[in-house]
Amino acid sequence: MNKIKEFLFENKSMRQMVAKNTAWLAIGEMVSRLIRAGLIIYAARVLGTEGYGVFSYALSLAALFTIFSDIGLSPLLTREIVKQPEKIKEYFSTSFILKLIILLSTVLITLTIAPFFVKIEAARSLIPIIVILIAFDSLRDFGFSLTRAENRMETEAGLKIATNFAITALGVIVLTIKPETQTLAIAYAAGSGIGLALLIGKLWHQFKNALAYFKKELIKPILTAAWPFAIMGLLGGFMINIDTVILGWFKGSHELGLYAAAYRPVLLFYVIPAFLSTSLFPIMSRLIQENKAEEMKKILQKSLALVLGVALPIALGGLIVAKPFITLLFGSEYSDASPAFQILMFTLFFVFPGTIISNAIFAYDRQRLFIFSMAGGAILNIVLDILLIPSYSIVGSAVATLISQIFINGYNWYQLKKIISFTVLNNLGKVSISALAMAGIVILLAVLNTPVIITVIIGALVFLVSLIILKEPLLFEVRSIIWR
Repeated sequence: MNKIKEFLFENKSMRQMVAKNTAWLAIGEMVSRLIRAGLIIYAARVLGTEGYGVFSYALSLAALFTIFSDIGLSPLLTREIVKQPEKIKEYFSTSFILKLIILLSTVLITLTIAPFFVKIEAARSLIPIIVILIAFDSLRDFGFSLTRAENRMETEAGLKIATNFAITALGVIVLTIKPETQTLAIAYAAGSGIGLALLIGKLWHQFKNALAYFKKELIKPILTAAWPFAIMGLLGGFMINIDTVILGWFKGSHELGLYAAAYRPVLLFYVIPAFLSTSLFPIMSRLIQENKAEEMKKILQKSLALVLGVALPIALGGLIVAKPFITLLFGSEYSDASPAFQILMFTLFFVFPGTIISNAIFAYDRQRLFIFSMAGGAILNIVLDILLIPSYSIVGSAVATLISQIFINGYNWYQLKKIISFTVLNNLGKVSISALAMAGIVILLAVLNTPVIITVIIGALVFLVSLIILKEPLLFEVRSIIWR
């Protein structure tokens, strides 16, 4: 018990700190997302494909207009605090004021312009509520910059769980009383506001002086360093939401609901590498600052092997059990989302390592490299959406997403190889064998019409046991970090 307590609440070594932070982020993200997943599944069933499609469309449209609300201030603040901890008050105060100015501006612009782009009339009334929700989320994520810089991911985990519990509790209550998209949007916004209030209370020692240490001399260096992140944020948010917006132009709310059902579980999987990359970022920044190239190479290779090792069984399993999995989550009304879900599962092979690659490039202060890949990927995504959606509906949108992700992450991989030499694929032999063994069992269980939950559990156990039998080094390293 003492070893577990030390592992979860103390920072002792670099490896242990990465594992601890990753564990807390995983706990916070998975628990909070599982809590909210309950609300999403309930809402999708109560509202139906059309009602849920309208809500998803309004959420994506509002998010598309508010992507300028951060301009990279959050990751920049984390990096600068790690590099210059003695200037935490000045950087936080100046960044916070800039954040408020930019956030208020984007909110006003969105409320003014976004309604003119709404094709689905039922979504128009949701825009103001969802803009408030996004503003609360943006401020809360900004506050997490402090906890990440200080390697206090346990604080972030607790606040995320509390926030999503509030959102889910309020959502279930209002949908039970009045099952409408507008009441669901209000519940989301109110729950997010509660989470922001809890964050401010927890970090009050910083927020109480948020205006006191403003330094106008820092504005120019902050904005100069942040502009590549602003473009990255713009293009990244654009990539996530543009499929839904274009789908809404060509198709109706039913198709939007199906695509949301296909994409939501995949977005949940995307957060898995984010746990590790967020934990690694302060460590990577420090290693680069101290010119420890060999240690940086080792941690990069191990983290890439780890995320690819996780992506492989998830993607293969998802491809095999797609239809019963979607039906289990959302109901038979959403079964037509399965082909799009299968295509989107292929993106895991590129997004998982791409998350680590992106953070490494960021840690090297080479964020300008993202501009070409993100811009090219965004343009490619739009062109493919316009070409494919009219004929192939949500399947065409999924194909567009897959191709654009291959382009973005492939280019970023190539650019990082020019900065630091690393190898990954030769470390995945045992993981690949284990994943194939798992896939064989899952196919057999699917043929026998085994319930999908049992299939997933057995498949996961087969994969884990295979890794143990083959003595996969990464598995034993994780165990040694926890029990050392």
